[in-house]
Parts: sequence; C-alpha cells; structure tokens
Amino acid sequence: MSSRPRAAWPLVALFTAGYLASYLLPTLVGRLDDHLPLTTPQAGVVGSVLLLCSASAGFTLASRVERLGGRRLSRAGLLLMAAGYGTAAATTALPLVVAGAAVGGLGSGTTMTVAAGRIAALRDPHRSSTLGLLTVSATAGALYLTMPALGGGHGLPLAAVAVVALLVWPATGRLAENRATGTAAADSPLPYRRSGAVLAGAIVLWALCQNALWGVSGRIGTDQAGLSEAAVGAVFAAALGAGLLGIVGASALGSRLGRAVPIGVGTGLIAGCIAASARADGLATFAAGEIAWNTLYPMVLSYLIGLAASLDPRGRWAVMVGSASALGVAFGPLAGSLLSEHAGFPVMGLVLAAMLLLLSVPLALIALHTTGRPLVLGTIRRRGGAPAALVAAATGAPSGTVPQLGAPEQPVAPLTVTGRHLTRRALSTAGPGTGSGAAGGAGDGG
Repeated sequence: MSSRPRAAWPLVALFTAGYLASYLLPTLVGRLDDHLPLTTPQAGVVGSVLLLCSASAGFTLASRVERLGGRRLSRAGLLLMAAGYGTAAATTALPLVVAGAAVGGLGSGTTMTVAAGRIAALRDPHRSSTLGLLTVSATAGALYLTMPALGGGHGLPLAAVAVVALLVWPATGRLAENRATGTAAADSPLPYRRSGAVLAGAIVLWALCQNALWGVSGRIGTDQAGLSEAAVGAVFAAALGAGLLGIVGASALGSRLGRAVPIGVGTGLIAGCIAASARADGLATFAAGEIAWNTLYPMVLSYLIGLAASLDPRGRWAVMVGSASALGVAFGPLAGSLLSEHAGFPVMGLVLAAMLLLLSVPLALIALHTTGRPLVLGTIRRRGGAPAALVAAATGAPSGTVPQLGAPEQPVAPLTVTGRHLTRRALSTAGPGTGSGAAGGAGDGG
C-alpha cells in the first residue's frame, strides 16, 4: 500500500516542474513587456514560442520515452529548463532571452512527457494527475504571492522555474529506466487512434478558449468592470484559491460519476462562466465569473488528463493531448486579443462559450465510447461484464453469481492436485465404460 505513493511522488514533482512555466505565463509576459524593450504583442510572442517549443517536445518524444529511458530523459529536460530559463533570466539581450525561453520550453515539454507517460501507467492515473495539478497550482500561487515582494525585473519568474527544476532533480533518482530492449514494444501501434485524434484536436480548441479569456481577464476587470489593479489582483488570488478547492473536489469525486459527466457537464458550465465574466460590469459579476471558472477549469482538466491516460497505458496519448493543450494555451491570448479588439468583450465571451458548448459533445462521447461501453453477451471477462440480471437471465445462472460491470478483480486460487499420478484414462470424459469396473481401454475412446 505504501509503495504506490513512493512510486508516484517523483512523477508529481516532474509534473509540477513541467507545468509551472505555463502557469506563470501571465506574469512572465507582463514582466517582459514592462522591463524589456518589447511591445505587449511581442512579449506575448515570446510566451508563445516557449509553449510551442514545449508542445513540439511532447509530440516528438511521445513514443520514445521507453526507448530513451525515463530517468535519462527527465534529467535532460530538467537540465534544459535550468539552463534555458536561467540564461533568459540573467540577461537583457533580446536574442538570448528568446533563445533561453525556447530552450527552457523544450525542457518543460520533455519533463512533462516523462511525467504524463509514467502517470498514465499507474493504477490510478486520475488521482496522481489531480495531485500534480494541486501541487503546481499551489506552487504557482505561492510564487504569485511572493514575487511582488522580491522586486521587479523580467527574470524573476524565469529564475523561479529554473530553481524549481533544480529542486526536482533528486526525484529523478527514484525513476526506473525501463528502457525498451527491442522495437516491438516501443513501436506498438497506438490504440484508439480515432478517439485519440479527436480528443487531441478538441483539446487544442478547449485550451484556446480557456486562455483566450485568461489573456484578457485583466483588461476586462480594469476597462469594462472599472476595477483598480489591486482589486483585480485580489480577485485573481481568490480565483487561484478556488482552483485549489476544485482540484481537491475532483480528487474526492474520483470516478464515481465516470468521466463523461464531469467532462461534458463541466465544459458546459465553464462556457457559462466565460460568458458571464466577459459581460462583467462590476466587482460582483467579475469576481463571481472568474472564481467559478477557475474552480471548474482544473476539475475538468484533471478528467481530460485521466481520459487521455486511459486511451493508452504507455501514456502516448496523454503526452500528445498535453502537447495539444500547450498549443491551445500558446495561441489563446492572441485569439482573445483579436476577438475582444474587433468585437468587444461580451461578443468574445459568447463566441468562446459557443465553441465550448460544441466541444462538450465530442469530448463526452469519447469518454463514453472508451470507458462506458456496455459489453454484449458472450464477452464477459473476469473483471465483470454485462449487467448481472441480463446475463443471469440469458445464461440461467442464479441471481447474484454474475459479477457487476466494473467489479473488482476476483482473486484466482491455485489448485493443487495430490494423490496418484494422473493418467490419460483419468482425464477422459465421463461415459459408458469409464467407471471403475470397465474394461481397460474402454474409456480411452470415450
């Protein structure tokens, strides 16, 4: 029982390090804009470069973790993070800042690839992924609270990510290499190709919608709702705290409702929150929309990560879905800026909400197709098959003797045969002439 937490905590640490840069992206882009000779769109492009490099690393390495070795790959990713983000933090030369952000993004994507792939192979990937989201949210929240007291400068958030990468380094010693010795296992085909491809494509748009709002939420609060920067910051702090509660709630709920309901209904509720936030005209409406949205977003995200992990125990779909999410995160602020500039905040909110409502249908259907399909008669496995009453009626089995769908694995007791040596005659089928008084050889033909 205690071995599972020991096996999971290094992966949670890697998950935290890999995701941290994207969680700090708003303050990173803001500090680049404030302290370097960059315009706001140019600073956003630097953030997009970081996330695009992270996504490209995930797509490239998704099927190569076992071949290259998890420990070696995770250490390479952490070194790239420390070197890249550290270089970008230590200089004000724009080419070095951009190059450092790109190298650090490659490291973040590499680290996330190992973490996502290994978490998918755990017995309960949803619990580990929610713990990872909880840890990275808490870390980002602590940094958001402490960085203003540490002074200005563009390098502080970059240096923070580099330091976290170095702190996570010792955790890699607890990872098993498990390098593939042949190509058969490493090159095995992806299961659920169609469902995985649809899920990855939907995740790009799903993440884009979330970050389109996040990228302009500050402007909504100050320009439309008429709030001060201090009030907007207080709302964001409360929203981050609500996000922690949402992650805890997702962990507590677990698989009681399956995945289709939390993903489909949760995405629909997020759509309503985005539409409400985009129309906010005061503190009450702005705070309600932002806090409700930040409560639901990590909950649904944890189930999407769990759904991707369930498609392939080797974690390749989990890695590619995470990389697809990074693509949406990268282009989200640009989409939000363009929509709000040309159509206004309320219309932007309606467009994003409508897109999320449309996305909730295929996402829920994928969850149903891959994890909620009833088994037809004749395909009952030891873990459980069709509903007990239906199978009992079809097979004539007594009520209560057929396991329910999703029932826990039943232990198999070994059989020990003692006594005289079994002959072919003893193993023959019952029939005339096979009794103890039969003539020799009569039972052999039965």
